[in-house]
Amino acid sequence: MNQYAEQPKWAYTVAIFIGLFGLISIISGSAILFFEGPVRSIAGNYVPFVLWFNFLAGFAYLTAAVGLALWRPWVKPLAIVLAGLTILVFVAFGISVALGGVYELRTFMAMTVRSLIWIILYLWVREKL
Repeated sequence: MNQYAEQPKWAYTVAIFIGLFGLISIISGSAILFFEGPVRSIAGNYVPFVLWFNFLAGFAYLTAAVGLALWRPWVKPLAIVLAGLTILVFVAFGISVALGGVYELRTFMAMTVRSLIWIILYLWVREKL
C-alpha cells in the first residue's frame, strides 16, 4: 500500500500553517536580533533567550512542515521535542518574569500559542504516524 494513502487530509493544511509559522518566526526574529531599526523598537522589552529560541526553532518548524507534508515518521519525535523545549523555555521565561525581568505580555501569549501548537501537533501525529 502507498504510504500517502494513509495520510490524513489535514496534514498538508497543517504543514502549510507550520511552515508559514516557521518563516514568520525566522523573519521576525532576525529583524529584531540582527538589524537596528523600527522592528526592534516595536519589539519593546523582548527577552533575548526567548527570542533566540523562537528564531532558531523557526528552522525546526520548517523541517517539521516538510516532514508533515511528506508524511514522515520522524515528525512525531520532532514534534514532542519541540513541545518539550518550548515548554522549558516558557518555564524559564516565567522564572525570569518572577525574578523581576522585563517582558512584554505578547511574549507570554506567543509562548502559550507555541506550546499549544506543538502539543496538539504531537497528539495528532502520535496515533497517525
